[in-house]
Amino acid sequence: MSTNLSRRSFFGLAAAATAAAAVPILTEPQLALAQRRRVARDYAPGAVRIDANENPLGPCSGACAVMSSLLPEGGRYDFDLTQKLVDTFSAAEGLKSGYVLPYAGSSEPLHYAVLAFTSKERSYVTADPGYEAGMYAAKMSGANIVKVPLAKDYSHDVRAMIAADPNAGVFYICNPNNPTGTITSRSEIEYGLANKPKGSILLVDEAYIHFSDATPSIDLVKADKDLIVLRTFSKIYGMAGLRCGFAIGRPDLLAKIQTYGMNSMPILAVAAATSSLQVADLVPERRKINTDIRNATFSWLTANNYKFIPSQTNCFMLDAGRPGKEVIEAMIQKNVFIGRVWPVWPNYVRITVGTRSEMEKFQTAWKEVMDAPASASRPARRESPTLARLGARDLPWGMQRDEFLS
Repeated sequence: MSTNLSRRSFFGLAAAATAAAAVPILTEPQLALAQRRRVARDYAPGAVRIDANENPLGPCSGACAVMSSLLPEGGRYDFDLTQKLVDTFSAAEGLKSGYVLPYAGSSEPLHYAVLAFTSKERSYVTADPGYEAGMYAAKMSGANIVKVPLAKDYSHDVRAMIAADPNAGVFYICNPNNPTGTITSRSEIEYGLANKPKGSILLVDEAYIHFSDATPSIDLVKADKDLIVLRTFSKIYGMAGLRCGFAIGRPDLLAKIQTYGMNSMPILAVAAATSSLQVADLVPERRKINTDIRNATFSWLTANNYKFIPSQTNCFMLDAGRPGKEVIEAMIQKNVFIGRVWPVWPNYVRITVGTRSEMEKFQTAWKEVMDAPASASRPARRESPTLARLGARDLPWGMQRDEFLS
């Protein structure tokens, strides 16, 4: 950012930064924790953790090696290392200078984009079910939240989203979608750009793009369209705990979200991300691993007559045929932690694709729970040790303790 700030612009930036400071950054781990209700507890040894869309493979070997070598430099800031990451990514994607901002994950720019482009007058439009984090940011900006059902093929119904509110500020499209793992076509995204209200943006979250055959939208950024694309190293690159990602967009659009906060990047994450980008076969190899395990799981589910929504990512929605929250609880009793429920589909739970061993354990536990009478799948209510330690400040987004236990 330019250091030549006027008094007015300085106070504008200060006000924006103050607003951002009041908005906690909500991510998958908080959302996963929030739905471990009644019988939720700490992960026990040997737990199957397929509830937060993590990649069990972790960072690649090259990324681990470079992080290990940099540990002695952990006491330093290294802006040159961050610039190298931005330059490496920009060169690979053919992006001009100024079109990429690095963040500690993609959650920060998601929230900041919502704050920048929504308000009491400009709504936030999202798919239902869809990734929820942006809705919490919209609440903080005072924006009206418009939830539009997915289309019959479980893609975003972009035409209905555009028609939903002529005063919308942000149309959020997670492509592929979290939680369904389904794809929205390029033609629909182009329709959204051509027909959206003036002054609004499409916020296209490509966190799961590498697992799928979805067409990326970065070339639309290069064409200077009104969209911001989010990317993260949390998913296929296995760096969820390291936190590294990008906001990609026209410089004038990025400037609006940049005012809400720019911090120094963690050097280990930056080095690991740069190293990962330079491994040519990393993405296709990991995509194949995930696809093979996912397809094997789908074959088992089909053979056992369980209903699910076919996915192209590392997560999918599975119909429990009964309240999903009860099934989550029953699975926890078997030391298998599965993903959460979306209110619009109360009988569906989200499943993350884990390792082969994890998915085999999931299958065993799932069949046992499904074979038991529905009433037997609901254990007695008890508070977890984790929740017992939590104070009000520790609960995501100011949720009350009874929201976790209800």
